Parts: sequence; C-alpha cells; structure tokens
Amino acid sequence: MTYHLAGDSTVAPMKAAEEPMSGWGHALPAFVDAPVRNLAFGGATTESFIESGSWDLLISEVEAGDTVVIQFGHNDQKHPELLASRGAYRDRLRRFVDETRDRGATAVLCTSVARRWFDGDSLTPTHGDYPNAVRDLAHELDVPLIDLTAFTTWLYEDLGVAASARLFSHFAPGETSAWPDGLVDDTHFRFEGANKVAAFVARSLRAIERRDGDQPARGSLLVS
Repeated sequence: MTYHLAGDSTVAPMKAAEEPMSGWGHALPAFVDAPVRNLAFGGATTESFIESGSWDLLISEVEAGDTVVIQFGHNDQKHPELLASRGAYRDRLRRFVDETRDRGATAVLCTSVARRWFDGDSLTPTHGDYPNAVRDLAHELDVPLIDLTAFTTWLYEDLGVAASARLFSHFAPGETSAWPDGLVDDTHFRFEGANKVAAFVARSLRAIERRDGDQPARGSLLVS
C-alpha cells in the first residue's frame, strides 16, 4: 500500500533551497509505515494540478488498496470565477475521488490547513466557503475527511499567538540562507509545524483504516 499526496505548497516536499520551510507531506513518512509519494507543488490549484499533468502522473501509479490524500483550496480561493467553491473546485475534487475509486483505491479529502491570522486570541478564518464545500462533498460522496482547518485552528489557538509562530516560516535575518534578510510567513510551515500536522494526518489515517481496533480494551474498572 502507498499513500499518494495531491495538493499545494502546504503539502509539498521541502525544497533544498527553502529549508526549513516545508509542507506537511514532507514529514508524513516519519509517521506512517507505508511509502509516501508526494506530488504536491507550490501554487497548485485543482485546475493546475490537472493541467500540469500531475494528476495523470499520480493516478497512473495508484493501485488497488492504495490511499490518495487530497488537499487544495489555498490557491483555488484566489480564482473564484474559475474555481468557485461550489463550482469547478468541487467538480475537480469529485473527479479526483471518482478516478481514485475507479482504481480500487481509497480517496481521503482534507480541508485546507488554516493560515495563522490572529484577531486577539482567536484565529480569523481566511478560506471562506472552501472548507465547507469539502466537508459537504465528503458527506455527499461518503469519502473519509481529515478536517485540517479545524485541527490547525485549534492547534494555533491552543498554543497562542507567540508559540504558534514557531510552527511557521518566521526567520530572523541571517537565520537561514534561503532568506538572508529574514521572513515572516503565516501560511507556510517550517519543519516543526509540518511535523505537527503530519502526525495528526497519520493518526487520522489510522482511524480511517480502522487500525488498532483489534487491540484489547484496557482501563480501570470503576466500582459503583
């Protein structure tokens, strides 16, 4: 079994020239016990993933029993006329699911990871209707959903404004050769943030696969 990843820069492999900026897909192999094939790339939309040939390349090597994990939205939302949340964006996600199932594989839809935009102690949603469109499509098609918008919103708020910044590509001048003048980026993770999200994705995949259910129930028996 192989995990195949389709998505944008928040999923994509780390580029050597941008280290330690990383998508969560780069960190996923450390948390799963199956190969990971990551075709996500920076700037990808559901449309450009098709037009670039990346989807055809991905699906051509999907075999029965594999899992295809799909997360878009960050860039699709920038093109609402072409990729409306309830229009072409949803239609392309539906195509990905249908073609994955045609191969005898499992499709898993993900909502977008949240951007780190705080208003006081609370995170400001920035993806509009796109996460809800994914949730509704997953329900309609009976597809497993990993709600990364909900998880990362909770994660950043739980850590707080200061500590959550350490998950992202915030680099002081001279800290990394990729950005010698420094960088403040509240969309893209550094490896610490990618690790957190990847660990959650891996645990979610175990739940989707109904793993660990064969283990005996354990715990203290309470006597009333």
